[in-house]
Amino acid sequence: MGLHVRKDDIVLVIAGKRGKERPRGKVLRVFPDKNLAIVEGVNFIKKHTKPNPSKNIKGGIVEKEAGINVSNVMVVCGSCGKHTRIGHQVLPDGSKVRSCRHCNTALDK
Repeated sequence: MGLHVRKDDIVLVIAGKRGKERPRGKVLRVFPDKNLAIVEGVNFIKKHTKPNPSKNIKGGIVEKEAGINVSNVMVVCGSCGKHTRIGHQVLPDGSKVRSCRHCNTALDK
């Protein structure tokens, strides 16, 4: 089963650990098997790392983004700027693209 979120999409976080009020961010990675997406600037965790001189890693506390469930994000349309549910359109050449429910433009390039 495919997800409505893909890498490099701009999404609006509507629920969960947001950090700030309704943030928008870019999707950095998607894990379809776990229904997770890593969104830039959302859901920070602190990870304690051990120093490893051979790999040039300094020890200490590192802040990084953790995954957020894809049901808690909505894709933002690039043309109308609204957060939207995803529709699907079949183009005349037979390919299937994601589309905005508000303005009916294709979200996939």
